[in-house]
Amino acid sequence: MNGQRIVVGYDGSAESGAAVGWATAEAERTKTPLNIVHAYQLGWPAAYYDGVSAQLIADAETRAEEALEALVTSLRSRHTDIEIIGTVLRAAPAQTLLDLAPAAKLLVVGNRGAGGVTNLLMGSVSQQVATHAPVPVAVVRGRTEAGDGPVVVGVDGSACTDAALALAFEQAAGRGAEVVAIRAYVPPPPSVLPLGMVEASELDALQESLAGWRGKYPDVTVEPRLAAGRAAQVLIGWSSKAQLVVVGSRGHGGFTGLLLGSVGQQLMHHAHCPVLIAHRPR
Repeated sequence: MNGQRIVVGYDGSAESGAAVGWATAEAERTKTPLNIVHAYQLGWPAAYYDGVSAQLIADAETRAEEALEALVTSLRSRHTDIEIIGTVLRAAPAQTLLDLAPAAKLLVVGNRGAGGVTNLLMGSVSQQVATHAPVPVAVVRGRTEAGDGPVVVGVDGSACTDAALALAFEQAAGRGAEVVAIRAYVPPPPSVLPLGMVEASELDALQESLAGWRGKYPDVTVEPRLAAGRAAQVLIGWSSKAQLVVVGSRGHGGFTGLLLGSVGQQLMHHAHCPVLIAHRPR
């Protein structure tokens, strides 16, 4: 992965606090500098009452700076072997994180933030970042401190599969974990094709996708798995025993109107562990 820092969004919510905790552990594990970004926007009163705008802005800025300084100071005292900085900006959180993405190796967000709207049509910070970032995005949710279990990766042969496998093997190697590579499929009616023929074809495709990565990471144990069913539901089920689920930003069968595939969308809202979304290099 390109870039120099792990960048994590923080807004004071419990979800963003969990994201900071996960990002700190990842920074420590990989010996990567960490940038905690607190981007904030004022509520409606400042927009409508010019007479109090200056005071509201000053008070909001002071609160944001004090909150982030306390967090960074606390983390620095407990993690002395990594560089930790804090950035406070009065700006749109999602766009701020996206602006910082070119200099980052990884963006980290909570699954929702203070006042975040989870409706996909409205769009949340995590949704926007995961959709548009040019670098991998970790959406921290569920069992955020899970340190055991496999790294699970969805494999569907799409253009994003190699990017997802690259991240999955890199994460597994660094964590001393195994990779469970899952290819989900919806079998046709038996009258169309025999089930055995379908399974053999799907397994061949899965093994072909894994061949090069097994050679590149010979010390990582790989368990290929076929699963009959919808990919999102299969991966959500596996997330209950995984420490991380990795998927591409787009896959086969996604809604073409969405820049982020339907599998990634559903995992962001229902997975039981953090989700790492891989983007193809641009």
